[in-house]
Amino acid sequence: MKELLEELTKKTAQLRLGGGIKSTESHKAKGKMTAFERISFLLDKDTDSIEIGSFAGEGLYPEDGGCPNGGAVSFLGYVMGKMCIIVAHDATVKAGANFPITVKKTLRAQEIAMENRLPIIYLVDSAGAFLPRQNEVFPDKEHFGRIFRNNAKMSSMGIPQISAIMGSCVAGGAYLPIMSDYAFIVEGTGSVFLAGSFLVKSSIGEDVDSETLGGASTHCEISGVTDNKYPNDESCLDAIKKVVDKIGGFPKADFDRKEAKEPKRKATDIYEILPQERTKPYDMKEIIDCIVDEGSFDEYKALYGQTIICGLGRVNGWAVGIVANQRLIVKTKKKEMQMGGVIYSDSADKAARFIMNCNQQKIPLVFMQDVNGFMVGSRSEHGGIIKDGAKMVNAMANSVVPKFTFLVGNSYGAGNYAMCGKAYDPRLIYAYPTAQMAVMSGTSASKTLLQVEERKLERQGKVITEEDKQNLLNEITDKYNSELSPYYAAARLWVDGVIDPAETRKIISMGIEAANHAPITERYNVGVIQT
Repeated sequence: MKELLEELTKKTAQLRLGGGIKSTESHKAKGKMTAFERISFLLDKDTDSIEIGSFAGEGLYPEDGGCPNGGAVSFLGYVMGKMCIIVAHDATVKAGANFPITVKKTLRAQEIAMENRLPIIYLVDSAGAFLPRQNEVFPDKEHFGRIFRNNAKMSSMGIPQISAIMGSCVAGGAYLPIMSDYAFIVEGTGSVFLAGSFLVKSSIGEDVDSETLGGASTHCEISGVTDNKYPNDESCLDAIKKVVDKIGGFPKADFDRKEAKEPKRKATDIYEILPQERTKPYDMKEIIDCIVDEGSFDEYKALYGQTIICGLGRVNGWAVGIVANQRLIVKTKKKEMQMGGVIYSDSADKAARFIMNCNQQKIPLVFMQDVNGFMVGSRSEHGGIIKDGAKMVNAMANSVVPKFTFLVGNSYGAGNYAMCGKAYDPRLIYAYPTAQMAVMSGTSASKTLLQVEERKLERQGKVITEEDKQNLLNEITDKYNSELSPYYAAARLWVDGVIDPAETRKIISMGIEAANHAPITERYNVGVIQT
């Protein structure tokens, strides 16, 4: 765990460099703050915050020079005592151009703001769409245009949107700040127009410089496109703070909260609890003891369906329902059994009932994943594992209370789905450095893929030696294992980031506080469930 955390720390520090030292120096020479500096300036001092979408883009687009951190920075945090979402383009990465992953990251930030009815702040410094990949960012439902659709939707929902144009803002990207409730601009560096001076020259033959075309004076004094201009980044960010300071309150979801207590065990004890070898058993209840307020956890059906732990507790005073996979060796009257993170019929049935209870009682849900999938074999099939698994998925998918998911260890196959993977709309989803996500484990997948490749080569009339088989297996295993990495998942925004396990409690607490801004208006209805 120490090595994994050192790797996490090193990778996180690398994110702060954006597009690199030279690019950052050039950016700051223009009198501009970096994306991280702008967000830090906005956030209240000595308060907690959560980065959203960290490691997005890692390893993607190597032929285009990469897109570190997705070319944008996003945080959930407090501005003037109010919880907000902040999105800042990172102009040190390809001038802040929008790659496909940049668009996906921006949409994720907007989704969190919409789900939780949170004010959102956009710090715009972008050259628009990355043209070499325009076919991947332009026309589809989840592409660039969806950002402006969300602008309009949030406006109709009454969610405050505040924008600051702190650099380039061109073409379709110009709609982002102008569809916001407030649009501020920095003199000298901020500019906004549908077509830049070069395109204007080539299109209609007009010679005009960028400042005259769409600078701060033009839009604040002539067009009225922007509201006010400011001499530098700091004064513009201060103006945003003043607006946020005056935003009124909204109806709450009214989730239950009592005075917080510290957990029974230190958060850092998780490092020792998780075994180095993922096949070894450990007690998930010990990890729960590191997260929940001491003395608050009450287990539900403790002696039934023991491969899933369900129970009510409190995290920093907030009431929560916890659904967690168990990997402990359990002795029963008949036999000794290693749980192995497998979901059996009885555990799926128990979890479904518990999830229904939490929805009935308006208690947010926390899912702790270390799951290999559902139990297979004739005995399980005859016992109706598919039916019971479907019952659990149905109950979880139709939940109206907010859900938060943490990938502690394995996250394989349908187990990922049943335990509220990304496809099931968790409000926040984070992975530990120990996590792995895939259809199946590396060992199982590699052997299956080897068999497929062997048959393919045999059909081609090729003779395969044992040495060839081993080399092929090694090649397949290396590729598959690289795709199991939590950073591989984070790069594609399958999770909102990779975290130090000690941050789990903070993320749950801030997540529920954010969710408390949005009253539950839907009625919980699971539809048809076979019993």
